[in-house]
Amino acid sequence: MNSTEITYSDGRTQMVGRVFHDPLLGNVLPGLLLAPAFAGPGPLEMLRASEMAAKGYVVLVVDYYGDGRHTTEREIAFQWMSGLNDERPELARRMNAALDALKALPNVDESRTAAMGFCLGGKAVLDLARSGADTRAVIPIHGLFDAPPQVQDYKAAALILHGWDDPLAQPDDFMALTQELTAHCPDWQTLAFGHTGHSFTNPNAQMPETGMAFSPRADARTWRILTDFLTEQLAE
Repeated sequence: MNSTEITYSDGRTQMVGRVFHDPLLGNVLPGLLLAPAFAGPGPLEMLRASEMAAKGYVVLVVDYYGDGRHTTEREIAFQWMSGLNDERPELARRMNAALDALKALPNVDESRTAAMGFCLGGKAVLDLARSGADTRAVIPIHGLFDAPPQVQDYKAAALILHGWDDPLAQPDDFMALTQELTAHCPDWQTLAFGHTGHSFTNPNAQMPETGMAFSPRADARTWRILTDFLTEQLAE
């Protein structure tokens, strides 16, 4: 597995991403953005990117904060997230810059790209689609659903993977997203896992009393349906 750091920019901020690619699987492959949870790109995102690259994608781990920032301090992560939540056009611009950087890689088929993201990264890939970006599919995983003031028609198909008991994306938020998708997305589907909260794909999430806990069952189902969805959407 090859892993390479790259830098890219949205014209204002320099970002540092990491690309994963298995050269044994081909010279030109579909491209996949992987947007991290609110702490920024860390070890779990790198592991997931490597796993997806082993399935036949060139994967770019997105840096939406700039300078490759990552923290293990929740308070710092909340501060960074708050800054992006206050500047939603900035988030969309940085996600579009990441998509452009992915498409520019010589081993990526720029006509076959998708984006997946966790937590704040789920909101990030939704905002990418909401900007009208030219990508085939977006997959928010235990994502945040609140929409920016302006939503354009999606070009991307959408798969929403959601824990029904998620305290950060409650049933009313989920229903509002489905109304948005009906109005703007040409091809969408959702899977809501019962008795499941936030961070259900993160083995390090062990706080069920706060509604944030790993679910082996929901995690396994997530990867099965996600893999099938990407195979369908990124077919030649």
